[in-house]
This record gives sequence, structure tokens and C-alpha cells, in this order.
Amino acid sequence: MSSTIASGMGGQASAGLLDKERTVAKAGFNRWLVPPAALAIHLCIGMSYGLSVFWLPLSRALGIAQPQACPDMSLATALVTTTCDWRVNDLLWVFTIGIVFLGLSAAAFGGWLERAGPRKAGVVSALCWGGGFIIGALGVYLHQLWIVWLGMGVIGGVGLGLGYISPVSTLIKWFPDRRGMATGMAIMGFGGGALIGSPLANMLINTFKTPTSVGVWQTLAIMGIGYVLCMLIGAFGYRVPPAGWRPDGWTPPAASKGMITSGDVHLDNAHKTPQFWLIWAVLCLNVSAGIGVLAMASPMLQEVFAGSLVGQPQVAFGQLDAAQKVGVATVAAGFVGLLSLFNIVGRFFWASMSDKIGRKMTYFVFFGLGIVLYASAPTFAHMGSKALFVGAFCIILSMYGGGFATVPAYLADMFGTQFVGAIHGRLLTAWSTAGVVGPVVVGYIRQAQLDAGIPRAQVYDRTMYILAGMLVVGFICNALIGAVQSRWFMKQEEIAEIQTKSKSGAVVASSHGIGLGQFDLKAIIIWIIIAIPVLWGASKTVESAIKIFG
Repeated sequence: MSSTIASGMGGQASAGLLDKERTVAKAGFNRWLVPPAALAIHLCIGMSYGLSVFWLPLSRALGIAQPQACPDMSLATALVTTTCDWRVNDLLWVFTIGIVFLGLSAAAFGGWLERAGPRKAGVVSALCWGGGFIIGALGVYLHQLWIVWLGMGVIGGVGLGLGYISPVSTLIKWFPDRRGMATGMAIMGFGGGALIGSPLANMLINTFKTPTSVGVWQTLAIMGIGYVLCMLIGAFGYRVPPAGWRPDGWTPPAASKGMITSGDVHLDNAHKTPQFWLIWAVLCLNVSAGIGVLAMASPMLQEVFAGSLVGQPQVAFGQLDAAQKVGVATVAAGFVGLLSLFNIVGRFFWASMSDKIGRKMTYFVFFGLGIVLYASAPTFAHMGSKALFVGAFCIILSMYGGGFATVPAYLADMFGTQFVGAIHGRLLTAWSTAGVVGPVVVGYIRQAQLDAGIPRAQVYDRTMYILAGMLVVGFICNALIGAVQSRWFMKQEEIAEIQTKSKSGAVVASSHGIGLGQFDLKAIIIWIIIAIPVLWGASKTVESAIKIFG
């Protein structure tokens, strides 16, 4: 592993601190230092999945002990009121707005990211995401919901989008031999953000809680500052390989193998191909099904199993007393945490598996196995088997997370690596769509079933069958994906012109191959630092999840 890719150093000295030229790796750089930088950002923005920890305290921010409710309050009034507590439904819009702006910003700024480089994008992401929390803290302090929406929804959503896509192109270029594993390592951090952030937020809220404050604005401010600092560290840890770099001993696979392209498709042309929209549909359908379950996981478990969660299997949900409802809710919180844990593990496991079996086959597994599990869930519920029911949804959520982690490598296989980050950004509009469609479909069907007089334990049966049907459509879309036609590939002179700046950057003298034994001491220390908060969060989740079967 001694190949050297040499190029001049001219131009780097005059480049700004955030410019892409300043991030080109120097000789001897270890590529295993890049995934922790990505994780530092994704573990922060992943708290978007854990924002629900703030909703109940905020719903009584004025009343403290109980909500200071105002009958018939409109949403417009809720945005500006200073005398009425916000409803949970008003607060839920923060997550929806954030996911919508994630997709919009990723699509809008993906091309800029490719030109500006991951460091600059990471810095902007840090200021938007952490700053959004700080602005949200101001909104809570002033009791102005529109400020919370603006800070944590709009501005925070822009930070989500830029932070999410900032490492994708870089990691794929550093790990062309393990594209799925590389993106899986980073994107698993997004699933793990709530694993750390939720218990941390709960601890801070309890610390700052007083007889006159629920402790949320102080928590948001501290977490916002912490997120800015951690994400800036990650952004400055980014390095990009010089143009044309590849690991020693590795040669690109034949174009026919797993439909891996031998060319690059320009950002302006990717969306003109049927492959882009088929992959868009594949991601949207996979995410719509999974996010619908995530949005309703806690009430679903409570309503389906009710008293059996607290040792009273004969007690239906509507017959639970106050103490039993608290116990059932606690167990359901453990279920949500367990799903989050499988969401994280699935991102790395399935993305790494896709390196061996191919992206298309991986998605066939997602849809085929998902159809069986969704269709079987009502049967498991009627059997009263918590183990089978929980196990089915844990596997489903692992494939939900795996879909996110595998799709960047799918795109790189189909469209090449030159613009994969920007193409991925545009594809994430599928996530924005799914973030609205999934919860709405699940919530609407549930309410329609309740209005029709269906027992609570059975209101999710039809939902599961409909979600299984969505996966059937996804299976068909995946089957229709074929190799991109060569007429869409860029010419070599076009690629050479784009890579001119990168070629004037620093050199990389060693390929640093795969394997724990080739980590240096610096890499090991940094990975341990990243692992500590993840393991802490995982231990808290497992501790709560055990209560499901206790």
C-alpha cells in the first residue's frame, strides 16, 4: 500500500479555511478518520427523531402542573398566544417542517455542496441546526410558537439537509471498495442521534425544572450550543481525496456487475433518467411505511396490548386506570427506544450487506420481507404474542434505516461518484414526501377505524395491510430499475475540467486499506471518543426496553 498520487501544492496556501482546496488530504492521511467526522455531525442532527421528548413538557409550559388550555384555539392563535399553552399537535409541526426543509435544502444546495466541499457545508449545517435550537429556546422563553417553528423547523431543517448529505460524496470517494459500509457508518449516526439526545434532554429538563419552569428553554439552549461545537469539530475533520485516488489493489468492478456504472452522470441529467425516479419511488415507499410506524409506535403498542404490558392481560386499553396508563406508557417508551436501536444497527448492517449482495437485491429483501412482516403483524397481535409483534417491527425498522444507508451507494452505482452527493440531495425530496404521507396515512386510517367503532386493539389491522400493499408497489419499482444508458455519461474532458481544482490539492501517499489492524493510534482514540456517548445511549435504551417483557 505504497502508491503515491502526487500533485502540486500551489493554490492551497491562498485558499480560505473553509474552501474545498483546504480539505484535500495530505500524504499519509488515514481514511478511517473521515467516518468519525461524519458521525460527529449525524449524531447531532439525528436528535430530530427525539424531539418528541420536548412536546409534553412544552404543552404545559405556562400551567406547569397541567396545561393552561384555551378552548377552540386555532392554529393561527397558537402561533402568537402568550396566555395559552400549546397543544401537542401544534408542536408536532416542528418535526414535519424540519423534514420538509431537510429535503428541500438537500435538493437546493446539493450542487453547491459539491462545489464548496463538505467542510463549508458542515459549518453552515452546524450553525443552522445548533442555532435553530437556540432560536427555539428563545421562542419557548417568550412563549411564541412561530419562533420555535422558525428556529427548530425551518432553520434547523436547513441544517438537517446540509448535515445529512455533507459526508455522502466524500465517504463514497474514500471507500469506493465499500460504498455501502462507508455511508452506513455515517448515516447510522442519524438514527443514533435520538439514542443520545433523548435521555440527555430528559436529564437536563429534570435538572432545570422548577416550580415556575418546565426546564425546556434552558435545555434547548445548552443542547444548541453543544451541537454547534460538536458539529464544527466534525466539519473541520472532513478531508477529501485528490481526484483519481483509489485504494491500492482495488480496481473498479465491471459495469455489468450489479449494474455498477463505469461512467458519471451530470447532476443536471440524473433526474432525466427513469432510474432516478424509480429509486425515488423505492425510497419514498420504504420510508413511508417505516416512518408511519415510528410516528405511531407508542400508542400502537399501548392500544394493541394494553393491560398485558403491566401484567393485566384481561384489561383493555379503555379500562386502564391512571396508574396502569402510566405503566403502559413507560413500557411503550421502551418499545420506541428499541425500534430506534434497530433503526441504527440496520443502517450499518444492511448497507454493509449490500456491498456483498448488491443494492437491488438488498431492496428486494427490504420489500419482500417487509410485506410478510407487515401482513403478519395483525396475526401476532391477535395471538397476544408480544415477542413476535415487537420482533417483527424491530426487523421492519432495521430495514427502514437500512434503506436510508443503502440508497447513496445505490445512486453511486447507477450515476457514478462525481455528483452523487448532489443527486442524493435531490433524491431526499422522497423523504420529505414520505414524512408527510406515512404518518398521515397511519393516523387517518386509525381515526377512521375508531370512528367506525372498531376496538382499539384492532384499529391497526387494516393499516398494516395497506402498508404491505405500499411495499408491493416498491418491490415492482425496484424490479424495473436497470443500468443507466451510456448516452447519459459525461465525457472525460468534462470530468477533467471539474476535477482541476482537486488535482491542485495535497497528496495522499497511502491507501490505508480495510481492517481494524490497519487503524493507527489516532484513529482508534477518535473512534473510542465517538463510541462512548453511543454506548451510553444504547445502555439507556436497552434498560427501558427490557420493561416490555418484564
